[in-house]
Amino acid sequence: MSKILTALVPIIALSGTVSSQKPIDRAVAWRLHQQMARNSIYKDISWRPVGPRLQGGRIEAIAVHPSKPHTIYVGPGSGNIWKTDNNGSTWTPIFEHESTFTIGDIAIARSDPNVVWVGTGETQPRHSGYSFAGTGVFVSRDAGRTWTNTGLAETHHIGKVLIHPANPDIVYVGAIGHFWSHNPERGVYKTTDGGKTWRKTLFISDKTGVVDLAMHPSNPEILLAAAWQVTHGQESGLYKSVDGGDTWIEMTKGLPKGPTGRAGLAFSPSKPDTVYAFLDNWAPFEGGRRRKIVGAEVYRSDDRGDSWRKVNTDDLYPVFTIYGWKFCDVRVSPEDPDEIFILGNRAYHSKDGGKTFGRIGEQILRLHDTKGKVMHLDHHDLWIDPANPSRLILGNDGGLFISNDRGATWLHVNNLPIGEFYFVAADMAEPYTIYGGTQDNAALYGPAKSIEPFRNDPWQHVFLDRLTGGDAFVTLPDPTNKNIVYYEHQHGAMLRMDITGNVLTGGPSTKHIRPRGPRNDRWRFSWYMPFLISKYDPKTLLAGGNKVVKSSNRGETWQAISPDLADKGGGERAVVPFGTITMLAESPRQEGLIYAGTEGGSLHITKNGGTKWVEVTAGKNLPDKWVSRVIASRHVTSRVYLSHTGFREDDFEKYIFVSENFGKTWRSIAGNLPAESINVVREDPQNPEILYVGTDLGVYASTDRGRRWHSICGNLPTTPVHDLVIHPREREIIVATHGRSIFVASVREIQGH
Repeated sequence: MSKILTALVPIIALSGTVSSQKPIDRAVAWRLHQQMARNSIYKDISWRPVGPRLQGGRIEAIAVHPSKPHTIYVGPGSGNIWKTDNNGSTWTPIFEHESTFTIGDIAIARSDPNVVWVGTGETQPRHSGYSFAGTGVFVSRDAGRTWTNTGLAETHHIGKVLIHPANPDIVYVGAIGHFWSHNPERGVYKTTDGGKTWRKTLFISDKTGVVDLAMHPSNPEILLAAAWQVTHGQESGLYKSVDGGDTWIEMTKGLPKGPTGRAGLAFSPSKPDTVYAFLDNWAPFEGGRRRKIVGAEVYRSDDRGDSWRKVNTDDLYPVFTIYGWKFCDVRVSPEDPDEIFILGNRAYHSKDGGKTFGRIGEQILRLHDTKGKVMHLDHHDLWIDPANPSRLILGNDGGLFISNDRGATWLHVNNLPIGEFYFVAADMAEPYTIYGGTQDNAALYGPAKSIEPFRNDPWQHVFLDRLTGGDAFVTLPDPTNKNIVYYEHQHGAMLRMDITGNVLTGGPSTKHIRPRGPRNDRWRFSWYMPFLISKYDPKTLLAGGNKVVKSSNRGETWQAISPDLADKGGGERAVVPFGTITMLAESPRQEGLIYAGTEGGSLHITKNGGTKWVEVTAGKNLPDKWVSRVIASRHVTSRVYLSHTGFREDDFEKYIFVSENFGKTWRSIAGNLPAESINVVREDPQNPEILYVGTDLGVYASTDRGRRWHSICGNLPTTPVHDLVIHPREREIIVATHGRSIFVASVREIQGH
């Protein structure tokens, strides 16, 4: 039965909080971050962006000036906001130094295009990868030159921002809420005073948020909302308001009973009472059989959402494959109510009201050649030019694409340095080369040179799959052969590549060396598999899954050298989805001394190459959270550094420890660091007193082994630093960011000589 919902929530003050102290803590941490940057003795450190850009990166949001179609704003999932006034020939980052870098949606006011609203926080949950929580809603009243945070920090992930067509101070926000914990700051929020105060007008529960909103093209009082319960889908559904969002009624007529997953909504501009819903139907078939894995379905209403009918006759399973929870957007042509596009793992086009679909064209010209042949997967936003419906702008995991023929052919505007790197390495060649693996844009290598805007990107892919992407993680050059690179894809798919061969197809130049256990001992690997090349023998590789495994012949064969070290996985939100090893470290001072850290916070040690393992974290008052880094000291044999991240539990505290006795006892060295999730810790190769850490908001250094930390963010944008290395010869720090590619700076001032 339909139900009317009126959220009896009081007006919310500027901070946007309802009942949680977390936004206060994060605001305090951000102020400390800024203060440390301003007052740092290294505040003048100069970072140079070195790319790459040809690979693109995940574009979550696109907005275009209503009367200047060549002025485009794009929001990478974790790469700040970029603006172009020349249709993408050049770009300017305009949201670089705010309290967050992660973008959910961008909206430009039609009544005053200088007013730009932004909802922060990526909109796809990723238990193994990264989907960062934002810090609320921002507004610019000068076309992106300056920004004001207007609150709602605890919404974390904002799916949609709608602006009233006549009043840029009336704004609606669809808030998904926390991904990994229950919270009441989710649903639909409305402001009528430009963000000074917010009122929550639709609230389903502390487990269910709103991922999409749509406004009737002719009557802004009519709104539709797509509620989404990420975990179980029982409370997902579509809602309608006819009074500007003050009250809501659930729409059920003609819609599946559920459970359902994510849904997208879009009105037809040329036939305003027609609206489409593209949703992920989880409901079982008769007899209790599940529909394949996901059920992509298109529904249409011609009475403003009061009643619906399923319109697709084509099987839309290929749209989602297994990723319905990541995508569900639908767009309607401005001139034809029967012409629609749907976005999923792939993008499809229909000219008969959603009955049948064809995949968009895949003839692509690229600004920077990537050797790619087809359209990248995983589509997140599509803008259709209201004055010229043949012009489309598409955002996906491979970056930004522009079409002028309704999607038959595309220009890949791959000149944005927005690579989402997981790991970084560097060789000792002269000049040296940087290597790294990225989210869905494969492994790359390139020089440590500053980006030149109108020069060809000097970076190259180690390997590309046929879909011009693929996740890549640890990427290491063979120390004895500059042409051999080791890298990996998801869940232990490890390869050894001769980069002088065919980068696209691999062929004989690529050797698959995935670690495989015997039939009676199946090894499990997480989203990424930590691996390393032994410092004592370049033919020896170590990798971590539920066990530590070893190859003595460059990956040709493998053997387990540990018992099962995995934590218990699972849980409602799959905080510890696999329980496997996330980090490995081999001592550079003692052969056979190896550490293995896990998703659940355990750390295991062997001193004899795997004959005996001991857990050294149980009962030590350490966090039972994802181990983000283990470093066996290069200066003192018994010293080991350990960091954890609570990212997957909506915990942003700083967790970093040191042990001086092989893990028997630990002490925190978090000191004066702000509360920012810590991703990596490194020792200086020259000075044992100097440490570096990369966090979800920047990078810090200590010259007294963690007693006091100094910001070395300098001119670095607000960006998550996921890995870093210190080049010992060049005395440079190389940071791999998850959203802004690679930056390099000198550490000579920090080293003091």
